[in-house]
Amino acid sequence: MERLFKLQAHGTTVLREILAGLTTFLTMTYILAVNPEMLGSIGQGMTAEAVFTATVIASAVATLVMAFAANLPVALAPGMGLNAFFTYTVVLGMHYSWQTALTAVFLEGLLFMVLSLVNVRELIIHAIPLPLKKAVAVGIGLLIAFIGLENSGVLSVDPQTLVSLGDSTSGNALTALIGLVITVVLFANQVPGSILIGLILTTLVGIPLEVTVIPENFSFIRLPARPLFFQFDFSAVFSLKFFTVFFTFFFLDIFDTVGTLVGVSARAGLITQQGEIPRAKQAFLADAFGTVLGAILGTSTITSYAESSAGVTAGGRTGLTAVTTAVLFLAALFFSPVFLLVPRAATAPILIIVGFFMMQSIVGIRFWDPTEGIPAGLTIVAMPLRFSIAEGIVYGLISYVVLKTVTRKGKDITLVTWILFGIFILRFFLK
Repeated sequence: MERLFKLQAHGTTVLREILAGLTTFLTMTYILAVNPEMLGSIGQGMTAEAVFTATVIASAVATLVMAFAANLPVALAPGMGLNAFFTYTVVLGMHYSWQTALTAVFLEGLLFMVLSLVNVRELIIHAIPLPLKKAVAVGIGLLIAFIGLENSGVLSVDPQTLVSLGDSTSGNALTALIGLVITVVLFANQVPGSILIGLILTTLVGIPLEVTVIPENFSFIRLPARPLFFQFDFSAVFSLKFFTVFFTFFFLDIFDTVGTLVGVSARAGLITQQGEIPRAKQAFLADAFGTVLGAILGTSTITSYAESSAGVTAGGRTGLTAVTTAVLFLAALFFSPVFLLVPRAATAPILIIVGFFMMQSIVGIRFWDPTEGIPAGLTIVAMPLRFSIAEGIVYGLISYVVLKTVTRKGKDITLVTWILFGIFILRFFLK
């Protein structure tokens, strides 16, 4: 262990790393219930059981690569927000098949891997203006929270007001509201694993309300279902509409990874004096490899998880923390009935709370500068109203370039940003 992970140099022990890995696993276990439920709702051959298997294997393998290649206490799994974009925007909104969506994830993972190898990722990072980066997080947060409220029945469609409150006394809505109160109270009191505990308690609350349905001959253990191997469709790859989907997956993946790695590394005291992440290249490769593997197995984009900071807080400093989390993921592979028992009403509070977390970056947007505030505002508003993360990015970037140009601030626009602007403008004329 010392030779592999340099425990003494990081001031940690085997026991501390194992406990930290367990903590990380417990804080992100909810994804094993949320991701199969979300992607499984697509249907058309994409089953929750197959997605569960893909989620577990891709998460475990990517986390092991992170552990041994980068020696960082960071775990990976399908990203929240990215799975919502996959399901609700690309498949249900834009009416692409889930095979085409997996193709976009696969291709962006390959590009991410190539750019990590040749150290060009900084070019892409700087291509999107800072206010839009912050606005994208806020817009996704609003969209995810909206999806959670709509899935639970707390919100419903109204022909006059478009959206209205649903029947809060119905089983699904009542379960979700009770679960939201429970989870928020746990989180506000800084209870470790509050999201997971809230998920479990909400699922139990759903039993008497007939929302959580326990099937006959229920068994805690089951052999894993077969994942969806190599289910790709390249027929739409050369359309501008597909490019928007592809770029959005890539954009969300790379910035989600950068933000998480910086945050977790800083929390662990691993950032160098020059402000760099140690072994960043290997960490990016682990993320990219996980995304490619996840697409091959049949799940949305794999990314580094901010919940890894919980394990860091518990003392995790090396890849041994990640190894522990990966082993626990693999053990969960045989307990799919337990995770698939969780109803949509129990996952709704998690979507709402995760959405709240993502909205916090709004405080960093300079709304008093119209060349930044207006594009950021359009980005934020377009995502939930158009039910599309991609549309929000398109409107935000186009308005940013136009406003910077007409106010003679064109020097703020990079060459890559101009290229994306041209592509997004063409998208409105070429289908």
